[in-house]
Amino acid sequence: MGNTPWLQSEGWQAISRAPATLQEMAAENQLRFELRFFTDILRRYPDYVDVLRIMSQLLTQVGRYPEALEVDLRLVRLRPQDAVAHYNLACTYARLNKTDAAIRALRRAIELGYRDYRYIKQDRDLDSIRDDPRYRELMRQLESGNP
Repeated sequence: MGNTPWLQSEGWQAISRAPATLQEMAAENQLRFELRFFTDILRRYPDYVDVLRIMSQLLTQVGRYPEALEVDLRLVRLRPQDAVAHYNLACTYARLNKTDAAIRALRRAIELGYRDYRYIKQDRDLDSIRDDPRYRELMRQLESGNP
């Protein structure tokens, strides 16, 4: 058993990397399947809120932000008092570098009761607006409990 040169061979290294590649391929196939599946549902039931939420997440996950924005806008129209819908809209606007719209949507989410300060502070979707003074003011207000 001692000497196992085949473990160091290029062929073995390629095989040992294969499962990660296969996992990545499986995950990509799963995403494609889910996008098709939920798109088909929305063709039949365009105002299905739970499916719209899933579609927004999936579209964001694959970087299709303009399409995610359409879905988020539809969700906000269907659920105008939903703080999470407004928060997700803020995130999508921020991903699209639409700072003014992102700040407005974030402010509205907070007005409607979105209070997860820690999550907002670390959410990478909002990175593009962190240097904006309006964002910093919203965070100060939220932190002090005076949104």
